Amino acid sequence: MFLLRTVMFALLGASALCFAFYLGTGRRHYLRWGIVILKWTVIAALGFFGVLILGRIV
Repeated sequence: MFLLRTVMFALLGASALCFAFYLGTGRRHYLRWGIVILKWTVIAALGFFGVLILGRIV
């Protein structure tokens, strides 16, 4: 559980860092990478919480 939370916060930090680089440099590929990392982090979090909820139901 601790490891998964750490990975989620690291990915959110990486996404925020990409957005900060985009604001600092104006290069579009940083924005694209930030959105991709954020999208997959949210998908992984939804899957993780879905498994937790299923475990509580069953």
